[in-house]
Amino acid sequence: SVLGLSNCFAFVLVHRMIQPVFLGGLIRYFSQGSGISHDMAYLYAGGVIVCSLFNIFWKAPIWLAVLHTGMKMRVGVCSLIYRKALRLSKTALGETTVGQAVNLLSNDVARFDKTFLVLAFLVIAPVETMIIVYLLWSRIGISAVLGVVSILLVIPVQAGFGKMISTLRRRTAGRTDERIRFMNEIIVGIQVIKMYAWEKPFAHLISLARKHEIKAVRAACFVRGFLSSFGRFGTKIAIFFSIVSYVLLEDDITAEKMFVVTAYFNIVKIAMTEFFPLAITELAESLVSVKRVQTFLLHDEVATAASLERKMGKSAVTSRGGVGNSESRDGGVMNDSLGSTSPVHKHITHYAVGDISNESLKGDTVERKSVKIINVTAKWTGDSPENTLTDVSLEVRPGGLVAVIGPVGSGKTSLLYAILKELPLSSGSIVVGGSLSYASQEPWLFTASVRQNILFGQPLDRNRYRQVVRACALELDFQQLPHGDRTIVGERGATLSGGQRARINLARAIYKEADVYLLDDPLSAVDAHVGHHLFDRCICQFLEDKSRILITHQLHYLSLADNIVILNHGTVGATGTFSELQRSGLNFARQLGLELMEDNGNTVYEQSGGSPGHYESHDSLHKFKRQNSDSSELSSLTGCKPELVAEMRTRGKVDFRVYGSYFTATGNCGIILLAFGVCLLEQLVISGGDYWMSKVEERRLILSEAGIDSLHNVTVVVMNDTITGSTEWGWLPSTETCIYVYSGLVASLVVLSVCSVMCFFTMCMRASISLHNSMFASLTRATMWFFNNNSSGQILNRFSKDMGSVDEILPQTLVDCVQMGLSLLGAVIVVALVNIWMLIPTVFMFSLFFLLRLYFLATSRSIKRLEGITKSPVFSHLSASLQGLSTIRALGAQTMLEKEFDSHQDLHSSVWYIFAAVTRAFALYLDSVCLIYMTCVTLGFLVMGERYYGGDVGLAITQAIGLTGLIQKGIRQSAELENQMTAVERVLEYSNLEKEPPLESDADKKPKDDWPSQGEVVFDRVFLGYSKEGPFVLNNINFFIRPAEKVGIVGRTGAGKSSLITALFRLVDLTRGSIQIDGVDIASIGLHDLRSKISIIPQEPTLFSGTLRSNLDPFEQYTDVALWAALAHVELKQVVEELPAGLSHRVSEGGTNFSVGQRQLLCLARAIIRNNKILVLDEATANVDPQTDELIQATIRHKFADCTVLTIAHRLHTVMDADRMIVMDAGSV
Repeated sequence: SVLGLSNCFAFVLVHRMIQPVFLGGLIRYFSQGSGISHDMAYLYAGGVIVCSLFNIFWKAPIWLAVLHTGMKMRVGVCSLIYRKALRLSKTALGETTVGQAVNLLSNDVARFDKTFLVLAFLVIAPVETMIIVYLLWSRIGISAVLGVVSILLVIPVQAGFGKMISTLRRRTAGRTDERIRFMNEIIVGIQVIKMYAWEKPFAHLISLARKHEIKAVRAACFVRGFLSSFGRFGTKIAIFFSIVSYVLLEDDITAEKMFVVTAYFNIVKIAMTEFFPLAITELAESLVSVKRVQTFLLHDEVATAASLERKMGKSAVTSRGGVGNSESRDGGVMNDSLGSTSPVHKHITHYAVGDISNESLKGDTVERKSVKIINVTAKWTGDSPENTLTDVSLEVRPGGLVAVIGPVGSGKTSLLYAILKELPLSSGSIVVGGSLSYASQEPWLFTASVRQNILFGQPLDRNRYRQVVRACALELDFQQLPHGDRTIVGERGATLSGGQRARINLARAIYKEADVYLLDDPLSAVDAHVGHHLFDRCICQFLEDKSRILITHQLHYLSLADNIVILNHGTVGATGTFSELQRSGLNFARQLGLELMEDNGNTVYEQSGGSPGHYESHDSLHKFKRQNSDSSELSSLTGCKPELVAEMRTRGKVDFRVYGSYFTATGNCGIILLAFGVCLLEQLVISGGDYWMSKVEERRLILSEAGIDSLHNVTVVVMNDTITGSTEWGWLPSTETCIYVYSGLVASLVVLSVCSVMCFFTMCMRASISLHNSMFASLTRATMWFFNNNSSGQILNRFSKDMGSVDEILPQTLVDCVQMGLSLLGAVIVVALVNIWMLIPTVFMFSLFFLLRLYFLATSRSIKRLEGITKSPVFSHLSASLQGLSTIRALGAQTMLEKEFDSHQDLHSSVWYIFAAVTRAFALYLDSVCLIYMTCVTLGFLVMGERYYGGDVGLAITQAIGLTGLIQKGIRQSAELENQMTAVERVLEYSNLEKEPPLESDADKKPKDDWPSQGEVVFDRVFLGYSKEGPFVLNNINFFIRPAEKVGIVGRTGAGKSSLITALFRLVDLTRGSIQIDGVDIASIGLHDLRSKISIIPQEPTLFSGTLRSNLDPFEQYTDVALWAALAHVELKQVVEELPAGLSHRVSEGGTNFSVGQRQLLCLARAIIRNNKILVLDEATANVDPQTDELIQATIRHKFADCTVLTIAHRLHTVMDADRMIVMDAGSV
C-alpha cells in the first residue's frame, strides 16, 4: 500500500516538474524573435494542459487512499484504547479519568487522519525541492540558489515552531483533559450540584480550567498562524531574491525565465512552505498524542481476567501474590486483635476452636463451587504504607452462604475485589473453584432496555429469565413501567428509583449461570418486605446450590448464613457460624446492633421487617400493587415514557444566524472589520506584486524596441534629467525604482500576512471563549429532564469534539477560506486585466462552481452532522464501560462490549469515510472545471493572435494554473467552513436549552437572611408530573410538618418518596398546588435561595475530584476549625488526620478512594457545616453498618435537635425516633 502510494506520488511529481518547461516554450512564442512556429505553440499549450490533466486524475485517488490509511490507523488505536480501558486496574483508574479517556478518542486519535494526509511531504518536499534547484540552476544560475536558500533558511524556523507547537499541544491536551474531567463529574453529579446550589463554585472551577486551556490554545493558534503565514510570503521572498539578484548580476531577464522561475517556486511553495511545515506541525502534534496514548496504554492492568471458568476435571484457577501458604486454616471461630473502635468485637479476646471441621474438599462438584483465601495481604498500591487487607484467610464451602460484616471502611468490598482479581495481592493466595458472578454495591446500569441490562449479552432463556425476575421481585415493577422490561433506562439507570436499580443490578448477577456469587450489599436500597423476599427467594432459594459471599449491614439475616466473617481495618476479627459466635462468651446480638434482640435464646426480628424464614409471600407483595399502575413513579426525575431520546440533529444548510451568532460572539465589530480589512490589503499587495512583475517585462520589451539593450544604460540616461525629459521613453521607471517598488510590496506582504492571521485568530479565540461560556451556563441551568434523557457521552461530545473543532480547526478553516476567496478573486481580476475576453469563461466557471458547491453542501452537511452524532455512542460506550469495569470483568462481558464498541466505531467510520469520499469527488469535479478554464485561457491567447506580451501571457497562464489548486482548496475550505460551522451549530443548540426558573429571587420577594427560622413545611394539594402528557407521580399530596418535627417517609420502591424531594427542591416544578416553608411559597423565590437553605444527604453519596476541603466547603465560607468539628461529629476526624495532607487530601474522581460509607459520612458532615433548619435524608444509611447507622442517627438527634428532619428510609428502625410517619403508595399519602 505504501509502495503503491509512493509510485503514484512520484508519477504526479514528474508531471508537475515538466509543466513549467511547456509553459516556458509557450511564453517564448509570444516574445519577439523566438522563432517558434504556431503549431509548436499549440504543442506547448497542449503539454501544459495534459500535465494538469494527469495531475488532477491521479491526485484524487491518491488522497482518498491516504485518508483511508489514516482512518484505519485511527480506528485501530481507538479499538486499542478501549480494550486497554477494559483491562485497567483499580489503581490505574485512580490515575486516569473518564474525561481523559474520552479526550483521547475525540481529539488525540483524530490527529492521525490529518497527519497521514500530509506525512508523505516530509519526504516528497525535500526531494521535489532538490530537483527544482537543479532546474532553476539551469535557468538562472547562481541566482536560483539565493531564492532556494531563502526558503531553506525558513525550515529551521519552521522546525522550531513545530517543536513549540508540540509543547503547546501537550499543554493544551492536558488542560483539555482537566476541563473534560470536571465536565464529566458535573454531568454525573448534576442532581447533587443543583440540590446543594453549587452551580457557582463549579462554574468558577470550569472557568479556571477553561482559562488555562484557552491560554494554551491561543498560543498554539498564534504559532500555527505565524507558521502558515510563511506560505503566503515565503515563495514571494524567494522569487524576489532570485529575480532581483539575476537582474543585478545578469542585466536582463526575459518573461520566459521570470514566469518559469515563478512556476517552479510555486511548486516549491506548495511543497516546502505549505505542506512541509504542515507535516512538521501535524507530526509534532501527533507525537504528543501518541505519547499520551502510550501513557494510557502503559497504565497497570488487572493481573488476570475477572471471570474465571474451569472445565470439569481441571484444577481450580489460583491467584497468588508473593509467597502464600496453600494450606487452609483450621475451621471454627478465628479472632484477630481488633482496635477499640470496633462496634462488634471490642470485648472479644479469643475464641476456641469451634465445631467446624476442616475436611478436604472431595469431588468435582465440591471443588467447583469452593473459594479458598489463604493468608492474603493486599493493598492498592505498592508504595502504600498501610495494607487494605492483612493476613485474611477464608474458606467458602460448596453451596455455602458466607456473610461478611464490619464497620465502614473495614475492607468488605476490598475482599470481593481481591477475589475478582481487582485488588493486587502482596502475599497469600486465592483459589476460586469455578466461574464467578458479581453484584456491585453501587448499581451499574447502562442506556438500554431493562431486559438488556439483565441479560447483558447472554442469550435469552425465558424460563430462567422469569425465575430471575420473580426472585428479584421485579414483576410488579415491570407492570408499572410503561413498556415493561423493554422500557429504556437512562444512563446510570437515571429513569429508575434506587431500589429498582439495585434489583436489576442483582438480577443481572444471578441471571448468569455461575458457581460462585459475590453479592456486595444488595439489600440496602430496598424496603424491608422486598429485602426479605430477595434474601429468601433469591439468595437462599434460587441460589441454594451455589456458593455465595454476601456483604450486608442488615444483621437480622446472619442466623441463616452458614458462616459469618467479621472484618475490621482489613483483618478478620472473627469468623464462625451464628451460634458459634453467640457461644463465644458475649451477648453477640447486643453487640451487633439494635436490629437483633435476644428473646429466650431465640432470635426475634423487628416487627416491621418480619422474619426471613417467615416473610410475606411473593403473592402477598402484590397487595401493594397500585390501582393505577400508570401513575407509578419511575424515578426521581423522569417522564412517563423513559424511552431513549435521540440526539438533536439539525437538517438543511447551516443557517446564516449561526454565522451571525459566531461573529457576534467575538463581542466587537471593530476586530471583525480589522481582520477582514487586513486580509484585503494583503491580497491587494500579492496581486499588485504579480502584476508589477509583468509590467517590468513589458518595460524591457519597450526599451528593447528603442534600441536600449543595457538596463544599466537606461538607468544612467533616466537619471539624467535633460535626456529623460527629451526622450519618448523617459516616463518608464528606472531599474532601481522597479526594485524599490517590488521590495516595498514584498516587505508589506510579510507584515500584512502575519497581521492578518493574528487578527483572525484573536477574533476566533474571543468567539470560542464566549461560545463555551454560553454553552456551559446553559447546561448548568438546564432542567433535570435534559440530563436524564441525554447520555453523558452525548453531552461530553459537545464539550470535547465540538468545542475542539471550534477552538482549533474552525479558526484555521475560516482564515483559509477568506484568504483563498480573496486570492481567487485577485487571480481572476489579474487574468481579466490581461485579456478581458477571459471574463466569459470566468462567468461560466463560477456558475459551475456555484452549482457544484450547492450540490456538495446539501450532501456534506448532513453527512457531517451524522458523523458528529455517530461519534457520541463511542464516547458514551467508553464512559459507561469505565464506570462498570468490575461488573463487566466479573461477568466476562469484555468480548461482547468490545464487539459493541467496534460496531459503534464501524458506524462512525463508515459515515466518516463517506464524507472523505464525497470530499475527494467534489475536489475532482472542481479540478476538472479548473482544467477547462485553464484550457480556455491557454488556448485563448493562441486563438487571438500574437498581440500580447510574453509577460502578460505568462502572468495569465500561471494565474490560471494556480487556480487549479486554489479554487479546489478554496471552495473545499468554504464547504469545510460550513461543515465546521455545524460544530458551532451544535454548541449553540446547547446554549439554548430549556432552563430552570431563576436562581435568585426578585428584590421584592427575596426571603430574609434567617429564613427559614422555624422549619415549618406545608404541602398543599400538590400534584407533580414529569411531563405535560404523563401521569402524576404525586397525586393530591397534603400534609403539614411542624417546626423541628422529625418525620419518617416510608413506602414501597416507586411509591413516590423521592418525588417529594424532587418537589421540595424544585427539581421539577409542580403541576398544581403549592409548597410553603415558614409561610413562603417556594415557587415565588429563587432556586439558590431555596436550595441553599435545605440540607440533604442523598441516597448515592457523591464526591468530586479536588480536595476534602473543597468537597465540604466549595464556597470557602467556613474556617478549618468548623470543618474539623464537623468531621469529629461524624467520627472521621481521626481518619482524615491520618491522611498525609489532611483536609487538602486529594479526592479521586467520584470519590473512589473513599468507601461508600465514608462518602455518606462526608455528606453528613456537609449538612452539619451548612446548619440549615431543614434536613432531608434520602436513604442516607442504606450502605452503612449498624454502628455507623446509629452514629448518624445520634448525630442527627444531637446536631439537628431544633431542625425539621425528613427521613426516607427502608430500615424501619432508622425512623423509629420520628415524631410522625408518612406512608406513601402510588404517589399518594
